Amino acid sequence: MEKPQTVTTGFTSLDNVIQHLRMGDNVVFQVRNLEVYKRFVTAFIQANIDSSKKIIYIRFTQHDPLINNDSIEVFPVNADNGFEEFCSQIHEKITLEGRDVFYIFDCLSELLDRWATDSMIGNFFKVTCPYLYELNTIAYFATFKNHNSFHTTAVIRDTTQVLFDIFQVDAKTYVYPLKVWNRYTPTLFLPHLVHGDRFIPVTSSGDVAALYSKLGENDENPERDLDYWDRLFIRAGELRASPLTKNQITEHINQLSKIFLTRDERILELISVHFSLQDILSVKSRLIGSGFIGGKAVGMLLARKILIQASETWSSKLEPHDSFYIGSDVYYSYLVDNNLWKLKMEQRRAPQESLGTALNLREKILQGQFNEAIKHKFLRMLEYFGQSPIIVRSSSLLEDGFGNAFPGKYESIFCINQGTLDERYQRFTKAVREVFASTLSEEALTYREKHDLSNSEEQMALLVQRVSGSNKQDYFFPDIAGVGFSYNTYVWDPQINPNAGMIRLVVGLGTRAVNRLEGDYARIAALDRPQCIPYDGLRSFKAYSQQKIDVLNIRRNRQECLSIQELMDRPIDLHQTMIAERDHETEQKIQQLGLKRKESWVFSFNPFFSHTDFPLTFSKLLKTLESAYRHPVDIEFTVNFNSNGNYQINLLQCRPLQVQGFKKRIEFPEALPLNQVLFKSKGCFMGGNIYTNIHKVIIVEPHAYNLLSQSDKYEVARIVGRLNQQINKEITTVLLLGPGRWGSRIPSLGVPVAFAEFNHVSILGEIGYHNTGFLPDVSFGTHFFQDMIESEIFYLALFPEKNETIYQLDLLKNFAETTVDMIPEKSNLRNVIKVYNITPGKPGLQLISDISTQEIQCFFTDT
Repeated sequence: MEKPQTVTTGFTSLDNVIQHLRMGDNVVFQVRNLEVYKRFVTAFIQANIDSSKKIIYIRFTQHDPLINNDSIEVFPVNADNGFEEFCSQIHEKITLEGRDVFYIFDCLSELLDRWATDSMIGNFFKVTCPYLYELNTIAYFATFKNHNSFHTTAVIRDTTQVLFDIFQVDAKTYVYPLKVWNRYTPTLFLPHLVHGDRFIPVTSSGDVAALYSKLGENDENPERDLDYWDRLFIRAGELRASPLTKNQITEHINQLSKIFLTRDERILELISVHFSLQDILSVKSRLIGSGFIGGKAVGMLLARKILIQASETWSSKLEPHDSFYIGSDVYYSYLVDNNLWKLKMEQRRAPQESLGTALNLREKILQGQFNEAIKHKFLRMLEYFGQSPIIVRSSSLLEDGFGNAFPGKYESIFCINQGTLDERYQRFTKAVREVFASTLSEEALTYREKHDLSNSEEQMALLVQRVSGSNKQDYFFPDIAGVGFSYNTYVWDPQINPNAGMIRLVVGLGTRAVNRLEGDYARIAALDRPQCIPYDGLRSFKAYSQQKIDVLNIRRNRQECLSIQELMDRPIDLHQTMIAERDHETEQKIQQLGLKRKESWVFSFNPFFSHTDFPLTFSKLLKTLESAYRHPVDIEFTVNFNSNGNYQINLLQCRPLQVQGFKKRIEFPEALPLNQVLFKSKGCFMGGNIYTNIHKVIIVEPHAYNLLSQSDKYEVARIVGRLNQQINKEITTVLLLGPGRWGSRIPSLGVPVAFAEFNHVSILGEIGYHNTGFLPDVSFGTHFFQDMIESEIFYLALFPEKNETIYQLDLLKNFAETTVDMIPEKSNLRNVIKVYNITPGKPGLQLISDISTQEIQCFFTDT
């Protein structure tokens, strides 16, 4: 067997005691003060500085430097940016330096001031030390004795190769080797008196007992069974009974908020205004693990508190919540416990080139297991919820703050929560793993890259909520669900006030409110004119009302999409008399056909708007939140009716609304010749006022597209994606027009592109014809809409069959050049996809919209 390469500690006598350091050793010193650690660091450096090995000092604390030597490289790391960023920087440095390097680390215990949790110090040690060992290094670390929890101390002891306890008694220093891996002598694991440069073992049992008696330390302190994190909150609880000034209370709220609520300065300001110390402690009482609870959870809690503080009436209007929060540290610990951290670092190092690594990591996350401590806490939570359906929602650190919404990028998973406790635990943990894995989906990685967040720490916390609703025979769902916006950028009528807000409503689960519906419609309402529909001028409104409903089947333990009529035929009460209108025309036709008579209803929500104060109440709710945030907001909510017919609102989510700027009113050109107008329309656009030149127009011709086979329709989508990749949005403004709904998963409803296949265009238009079945879906409030807003894509819908619409796309042939480079030679596809480049030197193409008049024009002009 090859003899290990040895290295001196700088003390010959200590080398003899431990049989020298060996390459690969991680060496931990438990000390009472930093000067003792510094003495051993200094001796090591002095003895090894002239060797061929490079020495690097990893500097990350506020204490005085351990090393003041210009020949030693100092590598600074900012621990304030969190665990992942801290580990990543050190991991990258270690990788860059390679094998056979010496490292000196600052005192690990001082990371508690930055992270406030022992468990993450243990995790850092578990992922860093094996990698250092693999690279054949020697690394020095220190911790303060009795400063860390027993669990973290045990993790360090189990992971390191060498562990020294260093203490002083009667002005004498003692070194006690607690662990020296793969080495042994009869006196090795005894305290050693440091006498000059000699390390003398204390062999008498009486002397050892007397020594520890004088030391007088109480390692059995019950507080050390707790993480430093828990001790912080215990002390905060004790402070409630203390006579503190307002400034002292605010200081404690700010301290605790920064370690487990958010790092967003604007959200922290709101918390300091609206949260009490008791609020903070109440959230902590429902926290599983440690770390941040994430943006989605904070937004929900903050919105509720803002409303209740604003008026006592909200206490009766809002359903109470009893959510639980799974801290972001649980996600990191899960990766560490399942030996996935190294793979995580590989994926993070080159996110643009590591989709394969991400997919591999994603699969391994789905197969991992939770440690016993977390399992026990999960089981207690499930016992609390019983068999009530719950939802596991992503609540990452970057979600739902000012700047990035991450709309629909991470998973939310329903747990119908039926069966034995073990069965419920298995389904729940499967849902948790799926949400964790969604951080590595291609869509999420693309979003992070697009917003320059690939190298930002994305801590995934979870929000576990009781699903709002009630049992209706075999099903569970809320009476109404929806999304609301304090500012309405989709104003389809000049009399609508954008500041009054808007809502998007559905019957049943809110999944149909936040996603574009395939072959179905949500109800959109402006809160100041709720019965004014955006489909004015189209055929019967009932064709554009909701036909299907998402529910939880509690008997079959799964989520289902059913026909609303099917539920009503059971019969299941959908409160149709309160939210729907009888469709007597359809009932008459059914009777004429000799079919069994059934009631038929159109879920317009008009009775709800006209017979209750809901529109006014909801507008006040949104304005109250907008005023507190000093910014437009969007929310997710449910509405349930009690036995008296009164409604209650359950506020599920609140975040700053990502909106494009509202520019000043635009003046349209006067007396524009008809032969210069490409199209002109009233209403049906989103994005506020716009005045822009267009350099390229891409058209998928609706009637020609309608005649294609399904496979050819998918090919059209891929061609659009390739054209999209050629666009430089900074210098080229592109208008993309096509039939029905862009992004539909059903080709017969629209072109089935992914968002990444049209995200470089500046203006997106949907063309609606009745005879083809292609009808736009006003996507305001969906994740699709949020993607468009964040990508600054202006949206419009054109209905050529409407009398007031001018629609003359053939004019492009007169003013623009066609391109066929990216389009296959199949004649049917070249008839479908047209690409027009606006020719320099010829009349330019301009698009103008004005939100106050609800007019939009696209025309050619010489100016």
